[in-house]
Amino acid sequence: MIFRADGTGTGLVLDTETEPDRLPIVRWLGRSDALGPDAVAVLGTCGGVPLLVEHSRGSFVRPGLRGHRLAAGAGTGGADGADIAGRDWSTAFRPTQTHLEGDVLVLVAADDAAGLGLRTEAAALPGGALRIRHVLTNRGASPYLVDGLEVSVPIPDSFAELLDFTGRHERERTPQRHPIRDGLWVQESRAGRPGLDAASMFVAGSAGFGFAHGEVVALAVAASGNSVLALQRNGAEGPRLCGGELLLPGEIVLTEGESYASPWVFVVAADDGLDSIAAALHTWQRSLGAHPARQPVTLNVWEAVYFDHDLDRLRGLADLAAQVGVERFVLDDGWFRGRRDDHAGLGDWYVDEAVWPDGLAPIIDHVHEAGMQFGLWFEPEMVNPDSDLYRAHPDWVLSARDQVPLLQRNQLVLDLTNPEVGDYLLARLDELLSLNAVDYVKWDHNRDLLEAGSPKHEFAPAAHRQNAAFHRLLGALRARHPRVDFESCASGGGRIDLSVIEQVQRVWTSDMTDALSRQQIQRWTAQLIAPEYLGAHVSSPTSHQTGRTLSLDFRAATALFGAFGIEWDLTDASPQDLDRLAGWVDRHKRWRPLLHSGRVVRIETNDPAVWAHGVIAADRRRALVAHVQLDESAHNRGVRLRVPGLDEATAYRCAWASPIDEARVSGAVPLDPTGPTGGVPVSGAALADLGLWLPRRRPEHIQLIALET
Repeated sequence: MIFRADGTGTGLVLDTETEPDRLPIVRWLGRSDALGPDAVAVLGTCGGVPLLVEHSRGSFVRPGLRGHRLAAGAGTGGADGADIAGRDWSTAFRPTQTHLEGDVLVLVAADDAAGLGLRTEAAALPGGALRIRHVLTNRGASPYLVDGLEVSVPIPDSFAELLDFTGRHERERTPQRHPIRDGLWVQESRAGRPGLDAASMFVAGSAGFGFAHGEVVALAVAASGNSVLALQRNGAEGPRLCGGELLLPGEIVLTEGESYASPWVFVVAADDGLDSIAAALHTWQRSLGAHPARQPVTLNVWEAVYFDHDLDRLRGLADLAAQVGVERFVLDDGWFRGRRDDHAGLGDWYVDEAVWPDGLAPIIDHVHEAGMQFGLWFEPEMVNPDSDLYRAHPDWVLSARDQVPLLQRNQLVLDLTNPEVGDYLLARLDELLSLNAVDYVKWDHNRDLLEAGSPKHEFAPAAHRQNAAFHRLLGALRARHPRVDFESCASGGGRIDLSVIEQVQRVWTSDMTDALSRQQIQRWTAQLIAPEYLGAHVSSPTSHQTGRTLSLDFRAATALFGAFGIEWDLTDASPQDLDRLAGWVDRHKRWRPLLHSGRVVRIETNDPAVWAHGVIAADRRRALVAHVQLDESAHNRGVRLRVPGLDEATAYRCAWASPIDEARVSGAVPLDPTGPTGGVPVSGAALADLGLWLPRRRPEHIQLIALET
C-alpha cells in the first residue's frame, strides 16, 4: 500500500506485504513522481521502520510504546506471579485492518496476549505535510500504565545533520546543529507548555542543507503541554525521528476499555531545503477554520503604561493610535482588582473599581468610536497568593504535595483538572466578555508547571489533563464568543505550537521587542508558524529589554512582515515620528495581502553580517524582499540577493519599497533612486541566478525591494 503526501515531492510508503503479520514498515521516497505500483518492490531491499518501534521485531532502540500492566491486586502476587506488576511490557502487535476514513488512513492492530489494541491514523494535509498519531486501548482486565507512546519515521541513512532549537526568555528559537551519530538525542519539554527553550521541531537532512537546498525531513509534535522529540540510530538500525507527549510518572493509567491518544506528530519532507518545510506547514495553517482572514494592525499598551492605568492617558494613546492607522487597541495587564504590580490580583477577574469606577466601558467606547477594535489581556490559568481567589481556595493550585509550591513570577498555577476551577474560570471570563464589547483576548501564561500535581486527585501528576483542560476552556470561550479573536502568549513565545494554532488567530512571538534581536527570533519562528500569526511590534526608540537605540525605519521594517503592531508610548513620539510611523502602517496595509498569503523565502548571502528574506506571491507576479544589514561587513563587495520562486520568463520591475536613508549608505555607493537595476526590468530567471546586487550598508539598516510585473 502506498500513502502519499501531495504537493511536497515526497511520499510515505507503507509496506504491508513484506511482513503481513506485523505492523507495516514505513519508508520515505524523495520524489513523489517515483511512486508507482512497483514502489514497494523496488524498495524491498531498502531499510524501513514501523511507525511504532517494538522489541519483538528484533529492535534494540528505544521502543515506541513504553509501559506495563499493573498488578490486579497490587502487592498480593502469588507464587506464580499472576498479580505481579510489570507484565506486557513488550508488545507484538499484529495488523487486523487497514482502511481509509475520508482522508485519514487507519491502521488497526492488536496484541491479544498483552490485551492491547492499537489504532494508527495518518492524514495528508493541505500543503503536503503528514500528521500521524497512535491510539492505545487497554482490552485487559487489569490497569495498564503508559510511560510513553511515540510515532517513529525513518530518515535516509545518508543524512548527516540535525537542526533543532533551544532558547530562553527573550531569545526563543535559537537554532543549533548537530552531526547525526549513533545513539539517542532527545529534547524534552517538561514545563507543562512547549517552553521558551522548546526544540520546536527536529529537521534532519543532507550535509549542509539550507533554506533552499538539501534533502530534509522535519518532525514536530502538536502539543501545547509536555512533549518529547528524539533522533536515534545504532550500529544495526538506520536513523529515525520520533515524537510524542512526555508523560509524567503514573500520569496515564488505562483501565479496561480506556484509550490514550498520542498528540498528532507532523512530518514533512522536501528535497529543496527548509523553506519548503515551512511552506507546507504555512499552507496547512492557512486552511484552518481559525485562521485570521485579516490580521489587524495592533497597538498594545504594555510597554507604554505598564500597570499605570489612567483613563485620560489611555484615551490620548488611543487617539494617537487611530491617527497613525492602528486597527486594534489592546489593554494589557493591570485592569482587574488589586493589580497594581505583578504580586497580586491574578485570579480575581473583576474590573478594579478603584481604577475603573465606571467599568471598562469608557475606554472601550472611546476605542470603538475611534474606529478600532478593543482587546483585553487575561492570564486565566494563574493565581497570585495575594488574591481573594487564593485566600478562599488555597487547594485550587497545582502541587505535588500538601504544601505551597515554589513561586515563579509571584504566582502559582490553578488546577484546571479540578472541575470547580474550570467552572469558575469559564463563568468569570464568559461574563467579562458578555458584559464588555471585547473583540480580542491576549491569553497569557507566565510561569511553568513546576510539580504539576492535582490536589483534587491525591496529588497525582496532572500535566496531561491540565493541557487538555486548557484547550477545553479556550474552546468553550471561542464557542460562546465566536466574534472574539484570541492570541496565545506565554512569557512571550512559550506556547507556540501546532496544537494551539488550531484555536488562535495570533501568537506573541517574544517579549523581546528590540528589533535587532527580533530578526533571529522571527526568522526561525517562521520555520514552524506562518508570519501572519507572529506578533511583531514597533517598540520605543530605546529598547526596554536591551537598552539599544534603533531607528524607526529599522524597527518598522523588522515588524512589517508579521502580525504588525506597535508597543510604544506614542505620546513621547514627535510629530515627525508619528508621520513616519503612519507611513509604515500604510505600507504594511498595502503589502499585507501578499505578506500574509505568499511563500516565505530566506535568502542566503556571502556575508554573515547581511540577512535577506522575502515573500513571493502565490501567482509569482510580485514579491517583497528585505536586505537586512545587521552588523559591520568584513568587506566592501556588497551582496547578491538571489530571489527564488519567481516566474523565469516574466520580467519584473525592481523598485525600492522603503525610504532611502542616505545616512545609512556606506562608502561612496549611493542607491540609485530608480531601484536596484536602474529602472530596467529583469527576468525571474536572472533574479534567481544572478540576483540583485546591493552595496554594503551601515549596521542596523533594512532596505525593502518590490518586484512586480
